[in-house]
Amino acid sequence: MNGVHDMGGVHGMGAVVIEEDEPVFHAKWEARVYALQRATSFLGKWNIDTSRFSRERMPPAEYLAATYYERWFFGLQTLLVEQGLVTAQELATGRPATKAHEIAVLRASDVAARMRGRFSARIAVDVPPKFKSGDPVVARRINPVGHTRLPRYVRGRRGTINIDHGVFTFPDTNAMRRDPKPQHCYSVRFTARELWGPEGTARDSVYLDLFEDYLDAA
Repeated sequence: MNGVHDMGGVHGMGAVVIEEDEPVFHAKWEARVYALQRATSFLGKWNIDTSRFSRERMPPAEYLAATYYERWFFGLQTLLVEQGLVTAQELATGRPATKAHEIAVLRASDVAARMRGRFSARIAVDVPPKFKSGDPVVARRINPVGHTRLPRYVRGRRGTINIDHGVFTFPDTNAMRRDPKPQHCYSVRFTARELWGPEGTARDSVYLDLFEDYLDAA
């Protein structure tokens, strides 16, 4: 979506500060938020794209002021209410308003195996590719209100297909729990000058993984 989270190429945000020896979590509550998110995702009520979209809907001023795991916490609460697992009142009061239903629970003994498991959006279906390596393409000018993996700064820009990664679930529709719309995802090369104009460095390029629905033949 065209939200505040899409900050690629945006000026005025300051330098990215790299924290030396940064810990995995800066506070215990961050670890709890991460654990809650992983445990509730076990229920299968949403997917990774739905989860990303829930965080993108955080009000802009709150999003900019929030830390990484504060955004995760907002998204988790959003999903819990939308999926009917809790009510907004229950979140506000910390007290259950109705009797809990029996649902599958991620047991402590299963956590290690689940954390070792790897998720892939790749789909083993035979879908013919629209493009091949070396093809010139242009990123579409779209302005979606839903989830998308096409950043604003590349829309309308011309690039070249670099690699065909294969067939994957389309995140824009998957976030809405609609048709997975399997299609090829490509590594696309854009020159710095194509993206940033004459001020871009002639020798630099940016590679983006983009889905077929984001691209037209140039």
